[in-house]
Amino acid sequence: MDFRSISFDDAVVGAGILGLAHAYTLARRGRKVIVFERSQRAQGASVRNFGMIWPIGQTAGHNRELALRSREIWLELLAEAGIWHERVGSLHLAYADDEAAVLHEFADREAERYGYELLTAAQALNKSSAILAENLRCALWSADETCVDPRLTVASIPAFLEAKYGVKFAFNTAVTAFHSPRVVAGGEQWHAERLWVCSGDDTQTLYPELLENQGFRRCKLQMMRSQPYGNVFRLGPMLAAGLTLRHYTSFKDCPTLPALQARYAERNPDFDRYGIHVMASQNGNGEVTIGDSHEYGADITPFDREEIDGLILNYLSGFLNCPDLRISQRWHGIYLKHPTDLYFVGRPEPGVVITTGVGGNGMTLSFGLAERVITTTLD
Repeated sequence: MDFRSISFDDAVVGAGILGLAHAYTLARRGRKVIVFERSQRAQGASVRNFGMIWPIGQTAGHNRELALRSREIWLELLAEAGIWHERVGSLHLAYADDEAAVLHEFADREAERYGYELLTAAQALNKSSAILAENLRCALWSADETCVDPRLTVASIPAFLEAKYGVKFAFNTAVTAFHSPRVVAGGEQWHAERLWVCSGDDTQTLYPELLENQGFRRCKLQMMRSQPYGNVFRLGPMLAAGLTLRHYTSFKDCPTLPALQARYAERNPDFDRYGIHVMASQNGNGEVTIGDSHEYGADITPFDREEIDGLILNYLSGFLNCPDLRISQRWHGIYLKHPTDLYFVGRPEPGVVITTGVGGNGMTLSFGLAERVITTTLD
């Protein structure tokens, strides 16, 4: 169908998860929405991640409240659309005394407020039979974290939005200019009163000067996926271990964290060199997603490093027992990260809002962030 004759309230640039979150939020307000995607389907960072909706990784207070609100909206959408998801929660596992100390400090500070629970080794093993028991000191349990299959979810939401809310999608159609109410996309002209730019790591096409001045950093992550286990082997909760305590800002104020960081830096300098922390999630087919690494700026190449995958898998073997683990897929993703802020919202001209720079927090924050940005703009 040719939508060029339709007058839209809103045009969204990008059919990744942040763009879909904007489209969903706008459509639920009764607005007429079209989403433009330059590719045949979204194929950037939104489909190249763990599928973890992960509030526990956000700093307590404003950031975590935004993540928890995002999770609420996620669950409404997933239930409404009938898309696979599991509210499996998360376990952070401690296999060394300094890791256990960080978890104790974190739990003492935040357990009562957010409902986290510090578990003994035996209690953690009751949560997941996939955990290695040897040397396990304790674990931190959170019920908040929810798992989706990013490829399935990002592919399924457009059809749901079109059927339920009348959102239109123009794939293979790149937006190259906007002069309200004229949208130039795919070499044609369209009509929309507002433009919401959610185009991921693309800083060159629309408003490049504004985005260049923000000092964004591009980050490359290497990831892997196992063969499908079906229901023969299930992780239960999504899993992380000591390396992850160094990665998420939620743990940064724990007094013993510097000692843990120093130990890893001394014994395993490649973990710092490649920004490695290791986590695991599992989709409905039983495929285990494993990762990841973080390379920035000039270190990014189109070629993946075998040594990074080796470091990830070797560390994984220290806390996860996957029977007959075979890697069926390897890939990398690239996202845009703001140098100081959790995300970036820009308004380069009347009728235009740019939302980007969420880094590795896109799956966790997108729906809460879209709600906040749209409410601030329209109300």
